[in-house]
Amino acid sequence: MAKNDLILLTLDPSPVLDLMERTLTAAGFGVAVVHDRLGMEKSIQEAIPALMIIGEKFSGEDGFSISREILERFPTLPIILYADKDTNGLARSVLKMGMSGYLCPPLKMSDITDEVQRSLARARKLGDWLRREVKRTTSSLAEKADLSEAEHQKLEAIIANIQDGVIVMDRHRNIILVNRAVSDIFDLDDLDLVGRSVIDAIPNEDLQALLARATNGPLKYHEVNFNDGRVYNAQYTPIPHIGGAITMQDISYLKELDRLKSDFIHTISHDLRSPLTAIMGYTELVERTGPLTHNQQEFLRRLQGSAQHITTLVNDLLDLGRLDAGFDTRRETVHLDNVLKYSLDIFDNQVKKKNIKLSVNVAPNLKALRANPIRIRQMLDNLVGNAIKYTPTDGSVHVSMSMEGEQIIIKVKDTGVGIPPEEQGRVFEKFYRASNAARGAQGSGLGLAIVKSIVDSHQGRVWVESTVGKGSTFIVLLPTQE
Repeated sequence: MAKNDLILLTLDPSPVLDLMERTLTAAGFGVAVVHDRLGMEKSIQEAIPALMIIGEKFSGEDGFSISREILERFPTLPIILYADKDTNGLARSVLKMGMSGYLCPPLKMSDITDEVQRSLARARKLGDWLRREVKRTTSSLAEKADLSEAEHQKLEAIIANIQDGVIVMDRHRNIILVNRAVSDIFDLDDLDLVGRSVIDAIPNEDLQALLARATNGPLKYHEVNFNDGRVYNAQYTPIPHIGGAITMQDISYLKELDRLKSDFIHTISHDLRSPLTAIMGYTELVERTGPLTHNQQEFLRRLQGSAQHITTLVNDLLDLGRLDAGFDTRRETVHLDNVLKYSLDIFDNQVKKKNIKLSVNVAPNLKALRANPIRIRQMLDNLVGNAIKYTPTDGSVHVSMSMEGEQIIIKVKDTGVGIPPEEQGRVFEKFYRASNAARGAQGSGLGLAIVKSIVDSHQGRVWVESTVGKGSTFIVLLPTQE
């Protein structure tokens, strides 16, 4: 440990701040304490701390947001987050943000010093590695500067004959290099494009939209469509000290496969509806033809249940097809608390049968939503229905709605079996069911896929937080303004 390492404490006044200041000072660190954004900016610029500890809430602002801004400017500065409690997903959020670690109560002096020393050691190793890489890269660049003219020509020939389109631009979006595939893609008749602005040289609206989006950083997926049906996936990659590069791959065949798959499912679903309706109708008429034996009645009930299950699957497929096709354009003023009441009413019998404790908390300041009321009802039915289905007898389900800025936050929490961490990212896929899903729980496997499509069509977001054996919480964010 270096005696002159400066630790910057960006925490609101509290006993925890006093504990950290005393502990780090006793351990031989230099300690600076700031209580507002201005003091923090000044300390980072002038004092250059070796490490920073920031509160989850600091001076009325979000600690994660502040850390993101700091790491964009000082990516090698180790930052430790202090949170009032160790919530589910906190460690994942800290790692995703690129922070060094986190601290939570109860705190001991050794916890603080150990975490600080670990983060500083990791930062030093990263610095040493970075210096070695810079030295190695500098040597490599010096070697590359000695490439012969023949090797340069070989490199240009390789790029020119790549089947994917490649455009290299400088910082002002002027073309430095373009290969033959780009001329073929945009039908440019081998015009001399080098030195010209890419916007003027290639007047394509989708390509210009890509460049507009690329101001915020790299892009991995952006479709460029043509009138003849061709579709290309364009990617933008910034090139330090040069500008950027656009690469384009033909994905027309993938789009066609996706269209054929959707058409197939849609056609089959339509064709199944008529025979299913006939089956359901005739099973209801069988009982009217005369008395049935006990076995015949049991077989008839199973037949009706299976037919109803297939009917539900067909209807879900048709709904999903309409949503994916963009037919969900109906919008009107929707009060979510009223829609929720209707959704809860249809599950009343299931709640009583399983003796589930159902609680609801709707904020009084909940704003109205511009949405399709039928789809919003369908979304709530699926979320609440899933929570009740996978919650065991005597369990509990909690539904809450609140406002955060101009967004409505909907949470549906249950005490069910939970979802394994490695499977949580797949629960919104079509026909996917978690490996530990309750046996015998019926469903089409499309409920959560429909939920995600509805949320996406309303420009919202949905995700799940879950712990195996404790339950799951599905969270939906919907903007109140279109």
